[in-house]
Amino acid sequence: QVQLVQSGGGLVQSGGSLRLSCTASGSVSTIYAMAWYRQAPGKEREFVANINWSGGSTYYADSVKGRFTISRSNVRNTVSLQMNSLKPEDTAVYYCAGRRSVLLSSNPNDYDYWGQGTQVTVSS
Repeated sequence: QVQLVQSGGGLVQSGGSLRLSCTASGSVSTIYAMAWYRQAPGKEREFVANINWSGGSTYYADSVKGRFTISRSNVRNTVSLQMNSLKPEDTAVYYCAGRRSVLLSSNPNDYDYWGQGTQVTVSS
């Protein structure tokens, strides 16, 4: 059993920064690839970024490339998302996800564990 607990998020003005964190507990040795997704009202869940177990490989959605940075600490069992230069269109509920596979994927159906979600609101 794995639990992913998220922290961070909130309200920020356009151009501001926020940092999201996700801490894993339980059978953390089963988690390899991790990712962040987001879901805006009335829209489907959208891939944001992912990272492999070592942290050496990362991928980003084009919409966040150059503004967001995903990182992880396997010592602390955490994955983080640093979000800079935020835009109103970044407003969404953000979810962290973990996968029992070393392979990276942008398909949310490939992830086995999910955090509870955290609201990020960017005002213009």
